[in-house]
Amino acid sequence: MRKRSALGWGELIVGILLMVLGALTFFRPYQILTGLVFIYGILAVVTGIGDIAFYMKVERHTGFGPVLSLVTGILSVLAGLLLLFYPDAGSLAAAFLFPLWFIAHCISRLTHLPIVRLTAGSGRYYVSLVINILGLILGFCMILNPMISVYSMGWIIGFYLILTGLDHLMLAIDDIRSRR
Repeated sequence: MRKRSALGWGELIVGILLMVLGALTFFRPYQILTGLVFIYGILAVVTGIGDIAFYMKVERHTGFGPVLSLVTGILSVLAGLLLLFYPDAGSLAAAFLFPLWFIAHCISRLTHLPIVRLTAGSGRYYVSLVINILGLILGFCMILNPMISVYSMGWIIGFYLILTGLDHLMLAIDDIRSRR
């Protein structure tokens, strides 16, 4: 059962955007962090909508959906809207919302793993498992020591975005291959 009906090209675009944004953030952490609050807000909204769409899709096909995907989707949309409408709140959001967003997003992705294993195979399953466990550790480190978040957030977020972008690219490639 390797057929999927997800948006392979959408995953590809999101993956590329996340990797580009991650690279920019990683190589120019202080300059880029303030200048890209708006783009982070857009990505948060898009990620949240994706989680909400995943919930609705699974719920429609199975009769129940992973409620955690719905909750994290809503949190992502709210974090994104905050960044879009209050760009000056970006530093405050970075110190408090990004760690919570990392944790919520990683937990949501971990709940997707059984479906990932069925549709994309064990290799993709283990890559996603490792990336999301690293994201959880990162999120908890930023919560436990906010100074880590303040001083190294650009590098941490850049690295995580690159890993998440790779995760999306792998999903897109698996989906595009399965359609052929």
